[in-house]
Amino acid sequence: QVQLVESGGGLVQPGGSLTLSCAASGSIFRLYTMAWHRQTPGNERELVAEITAGGSTNYADSVKDRFTISRDNAMNTVYLQMHSLKPEDTAVYYCNAVRRGVAYWGQGTQVTVSS
Repeated sequence: QVQLVESGGGLVQPGGSLTLSCAASGSIFRLYTMAWHRQTPGNERELVAEITAGGSTNYADSVKDRFTISRDNAMNTVYLQMHSLKPEDTAVYYCNAVRRGVAYWGQGTQVTVSS
């Protein structure tokens, strides 16, 4: 069982930056693929970025070169650094942990990009 707690969401102006954090419970955090997804009302949840246990990363085309996912296995935490934010990045962002076909989700944190 893995529990995920996101933090760092909030209101930011277009062009601004924000860093999300996701703290995970459990001693085998390092073995999980960690990811950030986001969802807006009426739409399906979409993958934003993921990082494997080995450190390989993958990004949605819409956030490439603006967002960076990283992990600190000693702190059981995954981060999402977001730069050059756009209004269309507004969403609830969810942390996700996957290993051997089993997925865990956090409760989500709201990110609003607006002037």
